[in-house]
Amino acid sequence: MSGVQDVIRNEAPAYYSGQVTGCLMCRKWQEDVDLRVIELDYCYVVLNRDQFFVGYCFVLSKAHVTELFHLDVETRQGIIEEVNRVAAALHRVFTPTKINYELLGNMVPHMHWHIVPRFSDDPLWPRPIWSEGHAEKLLSPQEYAVRIDLIRSALGAVK
Repeated sequence: MSGVQDVIRNEAPAYYSGQVTGCLMCRKWQEDVDLRVIELDYCYVVLNRDQFFVGYCFVLSKAHVTELFHLDVETRQGIIEEVNRVAAALHRVFTPTKINYELLGNMVPHMHWHIVPRFSDDPLWPRPIWSEGHAEKLLSPQEYAVRIDLIRSALGAVK
């Protein structure tokens, strides 16, 4: 990829070019260093700090866009393949009943996926993860590191 600017289609408003200072997802890779899983060609992968749902990761588009149609075909296909690769890695590591894929962007207008391993014995099964609140499950720094290493290994990432 020659640069984020190159992947933005003409239909996207000018403010989608590059990173946006006030955007939570544009900052997430820089701010949540301890939760970084891997940098891919089109996306960043970050473990969610709240591990109530074991293995819950974010896949963040490097381009600050809100819609898939704002991207050229190659980039769009590349992003979908990266989301698929992360989901497959999470499935290999955690063997869930189902993987949930959430792409909304209503509250944080930056293309990002919530990739959530789900288990038939989780307290909210089979309802959506946002169907009711839950106590945040925080891990120790060592537990986060172990979980991230497992996911990286499944992705075939070089450390």
